[in-house]
Amino acid sequence: MAAYVLRRLLLMIPTLLGIMLVNFIIVQAAPGGPIDQIIARYEGLDTTASTRLNTGGGDPAAATDQSRGARGLDPRFIAQLEEQFGFDEPPAERFFDMIVDYATFDFGTSFFRDRPVIDLMVERLPVSISLGLWTTLLVYLVSIPLGIRKALRHGSRFDVWSSGLVIVGYAIPGFLFAILLIVLLAGGSYFDVFPLRGLTSPDFEQLSLWGKVVDYFWHITLPVIAGAIGSFATLTMLTKNSFLDEIHKQYVLTARAKGASDRRVLYGHVFRNAMLIIIAGFPSALIGIFFTGALLIEVIFSLDGLGLLGFEAVMQRDYPVIFGTLYLYTLIGLILKLISDLTYVWVDPRIDFETRES
Repeated sequence: MAAYVLRRLLLMIPTLLGIMLVNFIIVQAAPGGPIDQIIARYEGLDTTASTRLNTGGGDPAAATDQSRGARGLDPRFIAQLEEQFGFDEPPAERFFDMIVDYATFDFGTSFFRDRPVIDLMVERLPVSISLGLWTTLLVYLVSIPLGIRKALRHGSRFDVWSSGLVIVGYAIPGFLFAILLIVLLAGGSYFDVFPLRGLTSPDFEQLSLWGKVVDYFWHITLPVIAGAIGSFATLTMLTKNSFLDEIHKQYVLTARAKGASDRRVLYGHVFRNAMLIIIAGFPSALIGIFFTGALLIEVIFSLDGLGLLGFEAVMQRDYPVIFGTLYLYTLIGLILKLISDLTYVWVDPRIDFETRES
């Protein structure tokens, strides 16, 4: 197993490099780069003006140069900006320097915030971790027992109405459900039970330890519920179908014929095999909730997390923040995938990835 883990860790390097290279090419080719953003701000224009100037036909770089010339900008000023942002170097050299720095988690300085990217990420990381972990925990704590119960009572009234309920929840977008929660419970039109914004109250530091715990969960309740509502259906139905598939296998019938109790059959035989497919989907579920799914939730509830940071960076063409967050997302995803494989072995020791590879 140690050799397998080592090989997987080594394979992460070319995978990470390939993902970063593809995204580097895509981002560099997109019009309206950081220099155009700076020029638009310098002239007091909308920051999207530079993007509109590049939407004409032909070479985007030529169109950009032509638009700058038409606006009477000093070429020395443009050259100064290019040198400041490092665009005076060839793209290949810039990519190589970026990867060398990223190997030591040196993500550079934000173009528009004038702060180290690592500081921005560390500052926003606790919000994303809180939202992602609590949402994932809630989804698994509800969906797995519900899926098992639905499998045991397949075709009953409970199975029918619970399926309808989770499917309706799946059909409602998370951001729409978040707005509904705000209207109903956050002082929108009906009840003012939960706070509307932020992860803690302004006087959080002055509260007692118990007061801080209560205040934290008071603020995180609505974002977590809004983020989890769309994930219940997938995991619940996956759990149900997985258990149904195992319950009808021969080894279950044999165990029951030998006099094993239903509880012993379910948790001693079926559970271990049925949980394998659920464990396989854990990394993608966590990453989806952690980053992608949390973006609109962070915006609606004014939570300064990594998702919101990355979105703002893309809109501003803040390359260091874009690539820094992308690097972190990819690295966490690869590590979680490895942890998923190791969990496979922990749940079922009969699985041997090292033998399969050989």
